[in-house]
Amino acid sequence: MDIKKFVDRRKALKLSQMKLCKGICTQATLSKFERNGRVPSLSILNRLCARMGITVDELNEDPASSIAAIRKRLNIIERDLMMEKYLKVQAALKEIDEAQITGIPLRMQFFYLRGMLNAVTNKKPDEVLFDFSQILDELDEKHQTIFTQLAYVGSGITYTRINQPARADFFFKKAHDFIRASLKETLVNEEYADYLRLLTLIFYTANYYANKGNLNLSDQLIDSGVALCSQNHVTYYLPRLKFLAAENAVQEKADRSDIQRLLSEALAFARLNHNQVIELRVAALKKGYVSRV
Repeated sequence: MDIKKFVDRRKALKLSQMKLCKGICTQATLSKFERNGRVPSLSILNRLCARMGITVDELNEDPASSIAAIRKRLNIIERDLMMEKYLKVQAALKEIDEAQITGIPLRMQFFYLRGMLNAVTNKKPDEVLFDFSQILDELDEKHQTIFTQLAYVGSGITYTRINQPARADFFFKKAHDFIRASLKETLVNEEYADYLRLLTLIFYTANYYANKGNLNLSDQLIDSGVALCSQNHVTYYLPRLKFLAAENAVQEKADRSDIQRLLSEALAFARLNHNQVIELRVAALKKGYVSRV
């Protein structure tokens, strides 16, 4: 971080330390930052920079760590996470220096990705919940962004795994309420910005309720997810949604032809998206289902 750029900007605006930090932080906090490089909290630093008409990212000396470059890397990782390429996601996250991510939205995205990866790959609960707490307790204290909802779902996955059903149900109910409200918004706003993340919420919530035996609610969520994919012309989640629908259909003892159709659709979309995980699951379910009928 280029602290000299920060100091030069303050002096160019003829702002004293006391005037710049008034209502934001103590002068001692600002002095420690300018003299010793002790970076204050991101919320404080963002407000100090905003008062001078600059952004935190402008203080970053490394062009490779610019907001655009980091956003691109995180978006690629998020896409791979949706397609269950967990080893690739793990390797990519390890290459990112958390300290270089200064913007609050990007930090939330980073903690969501690392937390969700750890949740779905059965890492230690405290590791998972620590990342989500960064969002819930620090970066989105008012719980207004979709990253809070994603943190709820990841927390629900973790509490399900460690057999704390009341807590899991608490978080998934919050996610379900958000999904219902968001789906109404997509009916009037075709450019809903977070539809891919909404699909993530829909899939994991549908999967949760399927495992609880509430197949009707799960099917409703799956149908909403498929409709959202169609509306936005995306196929990332179709393999997983169609496969989950096939699993539900088996549990519901649906017609053999319906189950076969869903499995065929899941396989077709898995091949289209190079999702080998779903291809293997389809093969296993086909084999198990045939042996039972």
